Amino acid sequence: MRLRTVLATLAAGLAAATSLTAAGPAGADSAAGHACSPAVSLGRFSDVLDKTTYDGTFVGNFSALAVDRDGSIAALEDRSSLFSLDPTTLRPKAAVRLADEKGADLDSEGLAVDRDGTRLITSETEPSVRRYSAGGKILDRLPVPSSLLVAPAGRATSNQTFEGLTLLPGGRTLLASMEDAISGDSTGIVRFQTWRRHKDHFRLAAQYAYRTDPGLGVPEVQATPDGRLLVLERGFTVGVGNTVRLYLADLRHATDTSGTENLTGQASVRLVEKTLLTDIADCPSLGATAKQPQPNPLLDNIEGMTITGRDHRGRLKVLLVSDDNQNPAQTTRFYYLRVRV
Repeated sequence: MRLRTVLATLAAGLAAATSLTAAGPAGADSAAGHACSPAVSLGRFSDVLDKTTYDGTFVGNFSALAVDRDGSIAALEDRSSLFSLDPTTLRPKAAVRLADEKGADLDSEGLAVDRDGTRLITSETEPSVRRYSAGGKILDRLPVPSSLLVAPAGRATSNQTFEGLTLLPGGRTLLASMEDAISGDSTGIVRFQTWRRHKDHFRLAAQYAYRTDPGLGVPEVQATPDGRLLVLERGFTVGVGNTVRLYLADLRHATDTSGTENLTGQASVRLVEKTLLTDIADCPSLGATAKQPQPNPLLDNIEGMTITGRDHRGRLKVLLVSDDNQNPAQTTRFYYLRVRV
């Protein structure tokens, strides 16, 4: 299906979804009146999938979202399941189990749907990036720089590796974001690794350095139509709750750090430029409730993000989802944003 047709179908479905009973207040899709910042508005939220099951599989633990070629929402769990969600109702239509080469579950975190329908999926255990068919068959495994492997094989920390994944416009460049710094780099400096497509394979390409706000990591990145990045930064403080901020990042003037061993005191390294779009705590709560302390009851452990199209004013339609960790104190929640970049 052509991209324009997919986005049109998806936009119509998302607009119709405002009538969901497990969403924010009736008519809450009036984004203009729900400003989070000058650049971002919250249309509504939906808890419709919280603590539900599909065909015997728990629905939750969501770590990534992507728009599939048919306009459905591909939703990745970090426990080796990939769901296809109806774009209108968010209800699951199918689920595929993923596994590594030995049949073991993945700690699956990042997702991108390639132009031929194959799924590019990260696991933060090693870390790894694998290509899967729509049916869940492993097709290929991409190379990973040795420094980004989990110690002792490399310098990364377990569960702090490839969290975000996105294809840049044109589909020739794939980008994965590390969640946290590797050993030898300054605290708060995370690496963005890219691959370039060569025929049917991806080869290692440039790497960039991105500085997070103090105490935050990067759970997700998403390429905008003009080649910049939306970057989620997230943290959690016991007794206080989550911090989730959305940034616009630009790679164009950043230094290629693939040959730089340590990103500590390197004055010559130009970091990825970033601009704050909003702190999600500043969004209106729209009647949301939280199961644990939060700065804003709307907040939860937001981890997945995808761009679903544009609205009539040219703003990006951005869909976020939280990872409830199958925890009764957390919520699987979808957030419908409008973002001006």
